[in-house]
Amino acid sequence: MKPFTVAGDWTFVTRNSIDFRGPSAKPGAKGQYADVDLHAGLVCLNGPPGMDLQTQIELFAQALEELREDGDLVNQVLEITLEDQALRVRRYRLPAE
Repeated sequence: MKPFTVAGDWTFVTRNSIDFRGPSAKPGAKGQYADVDLHAGLVCLNGPPGMDLQTQIELFAQALEELREDGDLVNQVLEITLEDQALRVRRYRLPAE
């Protein structure tokens, strides 16, 4: 999946954040995007285990709102997290500068 996404200059959206950005405490230390120098962005939708489709749609809608304000995700990760009924938005560079 990663080679296709990177070669096609696509922004990747996943609900499997750890596999792609690595551990949340140290994004890019591991994960599929740890060795990618230039990418079109990674959107991580984080929710409770067994997150249902409706929750995924709501998190994705929030991601689209964030991208409406600033759509440039080159070498960035946009994380939308639902935790204890609170929504958290985090945006950071990957790889870190």
